Amino acid sequence: MQTPPTGTSRRQVLAAAAAVAAAPLVGAAPAYADSSKTKSWDLTLLGTSDLHGNVYNWDYYKDKEYDDSAHNDVGVAKLATLVNQIRAERRGKATLVLDAGDTIQGTPLATFYAKQEPITTTGETHPMARSMNIIDYDAVTLGNHEFNYGLPLLDLWIRQLGFPALAANAVDAATGQPAFLPYVIKKVDLGKGAPTLRVGILGLTNPGVAIWDRGNVEGKLVFKDMVATALKWVPIMRARGADIVLVSAHGGDSGTSSYGPELPNENPAALIAQQVPGIDAILFGHAHNEVVQRFVTNDISGEQVLLSEPSKWGQRLTRMDFTLSRDQGEWRITSKQSTMLNTNTVVEDPAVLAAVRAQHNKTVAYVNQVVARSVVELSAAESRYKDTAILDYINKVQTDTVATALASTQYATLPVLSIAAPFSRTAVFPAGDVKIKDVAGLYIYDNTLEAVLISGAEVRAYLEYSAKYFRTLAVGAAVDPETINESTVPDYNYDTLSGVDYDIDISKPVGQRITKLTHGGTDTPVADGDQFVIAVNNYRRSGGGNFPGVVKTQVYNEQQEIRQLLIDWAQAKGAIDPADFFTPNWRLVREGVPVF
Repeated sequence: MQTPPTGTSRRQVLAAAAAVAAAPLVGAAPAYADSSKTKSWDLTLLGTSDLHGNVYNWDYYKDKEYDDSAHNDVGVAKLATLVNQIRAERRGKATLVLDAGDTIQGTPLATFYAKQEPITTTGETHPMARSMNIIDYDAVTLGNHEFNYGLPLLDLWIRQLGFPALAANAVDAATGQPAFLPYVIKKVDLGKGAPTLRVGILGLTNPGVAIWDRGNVEGKLVFKDMVATALKWVPIMRARGADIVLVSAHGGDSGTSSYGPELPNENPAALIAQQVPGIDAILFGHAHNEVVQRFVTNDISGEQVLLSEPSKWGQRLTRMDFTLSRDQGEWRITSKQSTMLNTNTVVEDPAVLAAVRAQHNKTVAYVNQVVARSVVELSAAESRYKDTAILDYINKVQTDTVATALASTQYATLPVLSIAAPFSRTAVFPAGDVKIKDVAGLYIYDNTLEAVLISGAEVRAYLEYSAKYFRTLAVGAAVDPETINESTVPDYNYDTLSGVDYDIDISKPVGQRITKLTHGGTDTPVADGDQFVIAVNNYRRSGGGNFPGVVKTQVYNEQQEIRQLLIDWAQAKGAIDPADFFTPNWRLVREGVPVF
């Protein structure tokens, strides 16, 4: 973990210096006469975000080339081809490349080099460092998922990069100083005899890390408000010579948070543009949206700030184009716009493929290992609105793990409940051989298992909160499974519970939908004072999704990864049979009549 004096570590200063040195320089800026006022130059910024461990255009869960209904492609190799094309087109002109974070988590490839063969043990270069170094980014911002695997792995990954990693609002808990490089100022040659342009790049990460990865950062890092941090650093960057300021922010633009008011805003990109003067453009990420071009008027300066978000996984590349002029020795942006490029229009860059080929092949071999045989096909396609065996499989494994661990404790007599969310709509355990990729496709996150005490009143409140996932549909109204949920609530924030029986009445208002709640396999209602243990993942227990009743001290936390527990259970059994775990215990109703 870096604890840099005066805000930067020697390594980070060297990395920043190397990044500056890598940019073509024109030497000392010549003195220009008044004729320079009529000249204009241009700068292009290329932006990526939320790459989530995608290098090859490959779906490791399906073991074939990635494809979706819109025929998107993914991966750094595709992005590299677009970047190379634009650099070639602009040869002799300035082109910068930035990333807005969430880079080292999200695919079996990334997981393999964090968990199965962690780079902290082997010393191997991370595949995302290998691939991004070939593109030769100018800077990357740390996203919240960068912290998933702990600070030692993050620190090593940063050291493997050939360019700076930024996070101005992540500060050392002991010293209050920036724990990572806050910003970099790059000297950029615009060509055509232009004076040197000094481009300031500020990186802002997501405050939600304090909740989502509390186990990795608590007592070590503090995550400050992104708006307040920009208000602090932008004037400093300007004072230190930045002619223009670009922000790379890992936070969406909606101004809302998935958690409560205990932390700074999760998605403040538009607020930064509105409230912080001196910013010219913001590349942002985190929400996985495609925002081609958005202008926000700054309340103080009246300037128009350009914003863009390039979707996810390397499916899109933001291109921002700036026209600049120079007046009285000062740079001014005279026009700016952004467009979006689709990576499905190009082939993969062979240099990137070659750099990561061995790691890709090793990951493919790993995920194709057989863990068990399933007696029937199990699908997650209906798990959002029907009780399915494949989610009960998750709950069975979690319940058994926690119950076994608590068997000799004071909690041994308490019923164990469990939560599972429909992370994937396409996950399938095929009849016959079930491979690691099938389990990974069901449980796509690197969560660990925890458990807390929960009362009957808290169980009801938890279920009511989860049930806001569904739209209100009156008795007799048509029900379309594709539109049954509220679009504002992601699937991963809808939980089903095992260990209690309940009905969700989707004809009733949010907060009044749990019309039946019993336990013990009987008609005995769950009383407010009843006590249970509930198995949850670390994301949920730490406050992810802002669910009530579970942000409390654990009674179980052995740092066991849930995906690995699912694999281990299947390997021990040798067979995956719904008879061993499927217990239908919840349903959607309207006035007591089942919806399905």
